[in-house]
Amino acid sequence: MPLDPYIAAFLRNLRPSDTPPQGETEVAAARARLRALTVDGRDPAARPEVATVTSTVLAGTVPARVYRPYATTPVPTVVYLHGGGWVLGDLDTHDVHARTLCYDLDAVVVNVDYRLAPEHRFPAAVDDAYTALTRVARQVEDFGGDASRLVVGGDSAGATLAAVCAQRAHADGLELAAQLLVYPSTDMAGAYASRAENGEGYFLTTDELHWFFEQYLGVRHSDPAAAEFGTNPRVAPLRAENLSGLAPTVLATAEYDPLRDEGDAYADALRRAGVRVEHRRFDGLVHGFYGMDHLSPAAGEATAWINTALRRLIG
Repeated sequence: MPLDPYIAAFLRNLRPSDTPPQGETEVAAARARLRALTVDGRDPAARPEVATVTSTVLAGTVPARVYRPYATTPVPTVVYLHGGGWVLGDLDTHDVHARTLCYDLDAVVVNVDYRLAPEHRFPAAVDDAYTALTRVARQVEDFGGDASRLVVGGDSAGATLAAVCAQRAHADGLELAAQLLVYPSTDMAGAYASRAENGEGYFLTTDELHWFFEQYLGVRHSDPAAAEFGTNPRVAPLRAENLSGLAPTVLATAEYDPLRDEGDAYADALRRAGVRVEHRRFDGLVHGFYGMDHLSPAAGEATAWINTALRRLIG
C-alpha cells in the first residue's frame, strides 16, 4: 500500500541534519539529532501517565529506569532494550516507549541503558542486556512481582538484543513469558529484497545500516571479517542452530523498512520451530513507527496492536 501520508509528510519535512547518520557523520552529532527528534519533538504533557519513574543500577553496573503502573497486585515485568543501531539512543529517547508499555500492559517496565558503540563495541551491549535481564529475574519481587510473567523486548537494535537474550535465557533455563521484537535486525549478512526496495528515502537507509554495523562490530561492512560476525547468533539471531523452546513472541515489521524481510524471516523460523508467534507486517509504515503515534494515527494503531498482542500473550 502507499506510504502513510502522515509519515510521508514527516519525511518531507526532515532537514538533512535531522536524518539518521551517514557513514561520515560524527557519532555525537547523530546522537544529538536523535534526541532532537524523540525528546525535543514531543510534548511532555502528552506522555502516558504512570505511577512512578525511578532510576536504578542493575547488578551494580547497568543503569536503568523503572516505570511502575498504578496496580497494587503483582504484575508482569518487561525488560526493555531501546533501539538506535547500538550507537544511538538512551533512557530519554525511549521514555515514551517505556511509558506506553507500562500504561498499556499495566506492567513494570525496566528500561535499560546498555553501553553503546563505538566506545563499547560488541559484545558489550549484549552482556549488559543479559545482565539486566538476569538481575531483574532474580529480584522480580522488587519489580513486577510475578515471576511467571517476565518479558524481554525492544525495538530495532534493542529487539535484536532481546532476541539474543531470549535465546540465551532458554539455554540457561530462565523461563520467559514472552519476547517483544519490533522491527529487529536478525541476519546482518543475509541478502534481502527489502534492503534494496527500501534502501533510500524511508528514514532508515541501507547505507546507515552498514554504518551502524561498522560502529558496533568495529569492522567495515565490506571487510571479509564481517562475515564471521554475520554467522554469530549473538549478532544475527536468525543464524541460531535451534530456535525451538523459545518464549512466545510478538514480532512486528514495517512495509517500508530495509529490515522488513529478515524480521519476517525470523517470525517464520520461530513458527517452524514450534514457537507461538504473533506477527504482523504493518503496511504503509517505516522503521521507527513504534513511538511515532504523535506523528501518525496509523503508527498509533500499530503500537496499540503490538502492545495488545503482548498483553494477550502474557495474560
